[in-house]
This record gives sequence, C-alpha cells and structure tokens, in this order.
Amino acid sequence: MQNQSFVTEFILLSLSWNPSVQKIEFVLFLFCYIATVGANLLVVVTIVKSPTLLGSPVYFFLAFLSFLDACYSSAFAPKMIVNSLYEKKTISFKGCMTQLFAEHFFAGVEVIIFTALAYDRYVAICKPLHYPFIMNWRLCGILMVAWTGGFLHSVIQIVFIFQLSFCGPNVIDHFLRDLYPLLKLTCTATHILGLFVVANSRFICTIIFSLLLISYCVILLSLKTHSSGGRWKALSTCGSHIAVVVLFVVPCIIVYARPPSAFSFDKMVAIVYTFVTPLLNPLIYTFRKKEGKNVMRKLWTRLLGVWKKFT
Repeated sequence: MQNQSFVTEFILLSLSWNPSVQKIEFVLFLFCYIATVGANLLVVVTIVKSPTLLGSPVYFFLAFLSFLDACYSSAFAPKMIVNSLYEKKTISFKGCMTQLFAEHFFAGVEVIIFTALAYDRYVAICKPLHYPFIMNWRLCGILMVAWTGGFLHSVIQIVFIFQLSFCGPNVIDHFLRDLYPLLKLTCTATHILGLFVVANSRFICTIIFSLLLISYCVILLSLKTHSSGGRWKALSTCGSHIAVVVLFVVPCIIVYARPPSAFSFDKMVAIVYTFVTPLLNPLIYTFRKKEGKNVMRKLWTRLLGVWKKFT
C-alpha cells in the first residue's frame, strides 16, 4: 500500500480571522482542556483509590470512560491550542493522519462503552439479583470488544484515506482534521473510497445510537413493575447516561449521517463533541452520584491532611 500524496502539510483554518478573537479562543480552549483532563483524571483517581467503587462494574466503566475522555481531548486539543497562537496553522501529513487515527480510535472505544453502560443499567434494573454474576464475568470481554472495535474503526478510516491522493490544495476548512473537510482536498478521480470512509463513521454512530434507543426502551417498559421510588432512582441513573449519549453521539450523527453540504455549522457542532461533552461527562456521571461524591470528599480530606503535615 503506497500513499500517493504529494502534500507534506495541511493548513487549518481558525474559527475566526480576527487576532483578538483568536486570543480569546486560545484562553477558552486552554481552560476547557485543562478542566477536562483535570476533572476526568480526578474521577479516575477517586474510583481507583476506592476499592468499593472500583469493585462496582458501573464505576469501573465510568473510570474507563473518564480515562478515554482525557485521552480523546489530548489527541487534538494541544495542537489546536498551540496553533491558535500562530497566524499560519499547519500540521504535517503524518501528524494529520496520526491525530485522525487517535481521535477516531478513542471515540470508537467510547461509543462502545456507552453501549456497555446501557447494558449495565439494563441488567441492574431488570435483573438485579443476577447483576454481580452477569457483569463481573463479562467485564473483560466488553473491554476487549471496545478496544478492538475502536481500533478496527480507526484502522479502516486510515487505510481508506491512504488510498486517496492529495496533490493539490492543502487548506482544511476546519479547526480539526475532520473527514469531510479532508476529503474535499483529494485529487482522486473517484470518490468511492471517500464514501467508504464516511460510511464507516456513519455506520458506527447510527448502529450504536439505535442499540442505545432499543436498550432504554426495554428499560423504560420494565419500570412498570417497579415501585415509584425505584422507578425514580432508575430514571435518574438512566437520565445521566442518556444526557451524555445525546451530547456525544447526536452531534456525530449530525456531522456524518447526512449529506456533507446539508449544513454549514459543522465547526460549532464539532466544538460540542470535542470540548463540551468530555468536560461535562464527569459532572453528569460521577459528581452527581452520591457514592462518588462521598468518596471524593473523603479523598480530598485525606489529601488536605497529608498536605497540612508537610506545611
């Protein structure tokens, strides 16, 4: 497999040409990135340091999801933040392909974990007596499927893109190395391979979202037999998951599961699933859970106690 590209670097466009606005973008994106990585790593440390939470499959998935969010943001945010300081925002061809692979890899793993969380909630609500047995022995299998699925999704993207030729324009009309803006630059005579690239992302977004809708319809139907208190607790837990799924998967569907020229606000939509969702995930999932907040409070109290001893 040989890459027929003559382009050695791509030029990325900012959200605005105004230098003052670009400085504001730098501050906002830097703050969002630091807050995202900090909040998600705080969730990971809190759960890992608590044997009680780590032994619960749902918290194990939440720690894994937070780790993925931190990795996903780190795949593109640092380069984007640094570029906002320069008038000419460039990225090498290899760097572009590497970041594209990393973004789709972590995003692919994450949407599969969303499905695992939906299955976890289904088992917890519909089969509570069998929950420890079902989830504990399937945990490793679910993680293996997630890593493998994300890797295959990302590899397919890169393999198809490397079959395309980039020999002319190199200005990507986006602040990210996204698929549609990148495919617009191809010099390849046929767009069949490009359609396969887009169909890959379209397929995984649509299938995962459909599975999530089906799972929550089953859960909602099963709540008829629960008491009002149990029904409210189940709805509260499922509501957090649905909110995160909507924030991440729906923007992806808007971007990939429609004709490329249907909308003109792709950049705004991309901000939602690249910056807003990874930042809000810890707040929606872990910080509003009573067990998580209690453990986090104890952890911070312990850390403050250690800090006071050394000051």
